[in-house]
Formats: sequence, structure tokens, C-alpha cells
Amino acid sequence: MLYAILCYAHEETVFAWSKEEEEAVMGKLMEVQEPLMKAGKLGPVGRLMPTTAATTVRKGKEEPLVLDGPFAETKEVLLGFYTMEADTLDEVVAFSKKLSEVNPGSSSYEIRPFYVFHPNELGKRETST
Repeated sequence: MLYAILCYAHEETVFAWSKEEEEAVMGKLMEVQEPLMKAGKLGPVGRLMPTTAATTVRKGKEEPLVLDGPFAETKEVLLGFYTMEADTLDEVVAFSKKLSEVNPGSSSYEIRPFYVFHPNELGKRETST
């Protein structure tokens, strides 16, 4: 099963890190990720830019509205994600706990199973990478 691990954090904290702090955190995260990378279970990982760089398209009465930034302001925002192939949810929870232990910027990890759809192959759905 494919899982998405959504990383929520206080962006004021994460984007205030010095270059040295950033490198230290990324090094610790790489140590946690490496076993899954070697096992071929870790898929794409993404880090999102701050919400000040976001654009939201919101359904309007007549046509969609384009807004600067996120729709709602919250203390925690989605700042990144992991994709992971796992046999059980327990395996993903264990990985997320390790990420949480070494990442001082993240406050929560939301785990969701997901399917991959290929728009050019309508009806095709993958459950693994």
C-alpha cells in the first residue's frame, strides 16, 4: 500500500533556521530516511515553500477566484510530505515517529493511504510504486 505522510509545522520556526541548523536537521532526517531508501520503500519527498509563496484557486459563484496565500491562516501548515510503500500502517507510524524525534520543526505527521492515478490512462489505478 502507498502512504502519504503529511508534515505539519510552524513555518515561522522552520524558515527561521540558520543554514547550520537547517543542515543539521536535514542530516538527521536523512539518517532516518536512508534505510527506507535502500529498501526501495521511500518514494518522492517534497518540501513546500512558505505559505507566502502559495496561490489558492477557490471556487467562486461564477468563476474560480485566485488568491495570494493559503485559504485559511493557521498556526500549523503543511510544509512537506513523504510517500512510502509499506505492508502495514504500523511500519509507517514507526517511520513517522522517527522523523518526529529528529525534526524539531515538525509538530505533527498525518498519514493517509493513497492511490496513484495516471490521467493519460483513464481508469488505471496503482496501489504500489
